[in-house]
Amino acid sequence: MKDADFGYERVPEDEKRARVAGVFDRVAPRYDLMNDLMSLGLHRLWKAFAVAAARVRPGERVLDVASGSGDLARALARGAGPGGEVWVTDINLRMLERGRDRLLDAGLRLPAVQCDAERLPFADGYFDCVTVAFGLRNMTHKEAALAEMTRVLRPGGRLLVLEFSRVRPALARAYDWYSFRILPWLGERVAGDGQAYRYLAESIRMHPPQAELSAMLERAGLTEVECFNLSAGVAAVHRGIKLG
Repeated sequence: MKDADFGYERVPEDEKRARVAGVFDRVAPRYDLMNDLMSLGLHRLWKAFAVAAARVRPGERVLDVASGSGDLARALARGAGPGGEVWVTDINLRMLERGRDRLLDAGLRLPAVQCDAERLPFADGYFDCVTVAFGLRNMTHKEAALAEMTRVLRPGGRLLVLEFSRVRPALARAYDWYSFRILPWLGERVAGDGQAYRYLAESIRMHPPQAELSAMLERAGLTEVECFNLSAGVAAVHRGIKLG
């Protein structure tokens, strides 16, 4: 069996899947509160930018992969309108349930599917837009997941990836201090799990930087690939169009 990155560790692929699942099982109850605290609320602005970049129009079909607690899906549903479709998926049942409940609280009944992003249960070319926010980093085979997201896009459809990325070099030292000192401390006191947030910091460093991820989107069959750095590169939005 091949190995995969789990933060800075190399572990068997099946073990990585189990350990990532364990992380999200543990943090699900405080996931949204921790997002606000650790990003100082900036994640809301990053997601708003991603939704605007998705350019979802009324009547379109949209897939939100690794939907988590449903922030993106809620905003995307407003763009698609009552004549459109917005599907939410997540590999983690507890996160999917949390997202479903929050969407229902917002008055939205969106179809929800528990599935692996590397094996999406949708027909070729079904969606006009596919989004994934802060989920690609945790996937075992990122290239396979991007290929699947591209497969389910119609020709001319858009793929949006919002993910933590590489900060400007001038900020790297301060960002490392915050990531490895403050985040685990905050995670321990708020979510009761400092190790989960140490994994978060490590997984960000192991994730492909902006140029490399752009190249991965192109290899998946996307064109006109663009990258938008947010907050000096703390996060980035990548957008690509499926070839006809």
